[in-house]
Amino acid sequence: MFAAVDLGSNSFRLHIGSHEGTAIRVIRSARDPIRLAAGLDQDGNLTPEAMQRAIACLARFKEILASYAIDSVRVVATNTIRIAKNAADFLPAAEAAIGLPIEVISGEEEGRLIYLGVSNSLAIPAERRLVIDIGGGSTEIILGRGHEIVKVESFGMGTVKHSSHYFPQGVITEEGFDAAVLAVRSLLEDATPAYQPEFWRNAYGSSGTVRAISDALYKNGFGDAEVTLEKLQALRAYCIQRGQIDDLNLQGIKPERVAMVIGGLAILIGLFQELNIQVLQPIEAGLRMGVMWDLYLRSTKRDRREQAVLDVLNLFRADLNRAKLVADMSRSLFAQLKPASDYLSNYVYWSALLHEVGMVVSHTGYHKHGSYLVENADIPGFTTREQKLMSRLVLSQKGNLRKLGDAFADADFAKAVLALRLAVSFMHSRVELDYMDFSLKMKSKIELELKPDWVSLHPTVAFWLRKEIECWREIGIDFVVRARV
Repeated sequence: MFAAVDLGSNSFRLHIGSHEGTAIRVIRSARDPIRLAAGLDQDGNLTPEAMQRAIACLARFKEILASYAIDSVRVVATNTIRIAKNAADFLPAAEAAIGLPIEVISGEEEGRLIYLGVSNSLAIPAERRLVIDIGGGSTEIILGRGHEIVKVESFGMGTVKHSSHYFPQGVITEEGFDAAVLAVRSLLEDATPAYQPEFWRNAYGSSGTVRAISDALYKNGFGDAEVTLEKLQALRAYCIQRGQIDDLNLQGIKPERVAMVIGGLAILIGLFQELNIQVLQPIEAGLRMGVMWDLYLRSTKRDRREQAVLDVLNLFRADLNRAKLVADMSRSLFAQLKPASDYLSNYVYWSALLHEVGMVVSHTGYHKHGSYLVENADIPGFTTREQKLMSRLVLSQKGNLRKLGDAFADADFAKAVLALRLAVSFMHSRVELDYMDFSLKMKSKIELELKPDWVSLHPTVAFWLRKEIECWREIGIDFVVRARV
């Protein structure tokens, strides 16, 4: 059983689902219209009131999650928390309320998860498709074929800002609609050539916004549930004729959602015009379903992060053989150090694979360049927090250890750094590890026991070990090397 919690710009949502056959069946869902994006003040900070609403909601979600036997759960945060200047102040309290880490995902990662949910729900293997998701704070556009993503982009336009900016005080005018649509088209114009109909067969709208607009069209006499530009323009004309959001009588749309639907309508019209969409089919699946599918795939050892790391290696032209050698040694050394949990094991392996990507910039200080690239590159499947963790490990592979600050308060992180540094040193010395030749421990100090003739067989190891001993002693950790009796 899997659970996905989506901290969206408009609503916080929860799905609990079970994998059955070829599908994930949702067995419990919950939604709370937090309006987080509307809770940003003029300086870009979340207001205390908005944060309190969010924290109260997360505490309720925690109670729901506790009543199910869930194998794995992920909490993902999207645009508003991505851009909120005081997000770092909000997140610790939010994580305490729900009792889980919160992953702030990039817009591109959000798009990939959305597509993962859509593609698995459609189960049409080779279909070339366009997927659009209009959220409260951002809009994602994804081009794909079957389960494969061809291109994904995120645009900083959402229903909350569009509604408040172009329809102030709820006043709906033709001029306001024209300006709202023009803003969308202007933002999209550089990207549109890649998403024209020649590259896809069917278009889908995955967000609650698209489904709400589809309901409004069908339930208010504008036609069936299929979305076309003609129907959208008819709905637009009706809204302008009414002139005020509070005066709209849209069957099937909750009154508190009407303002968001108007902003979404302007965005959708702009998308239709710029991308030359003829028909858009609403679909129920989206981000939360994608998160649950991602959890399911990880549980079956089909973790898409594995391929993503290899793609980055290829992109930055790193030496795959050296990378795999260091990665295998790092993981083995880390296991020998007996960490308290295996949480860091994959990150040690992936960081080791990526340890030389900085050489694409310069061979001097490549660990610093690599650290920057790993933290800031678009690596599918990884959250911002995960990339920061791997960035620190890549940075730690050589040079002084003072640059890592108080990170060594985490004993397992210290073991991860030691494993990676030794693996890099052994790779340089062309060592083929035989774990019968040595033993490695790290508690209050580092203890490395070697077979008496081991250093003589690998002469340059002595040079690297002397440097390591100095570096660890600089931060107050003794590193003892002795011959095995």
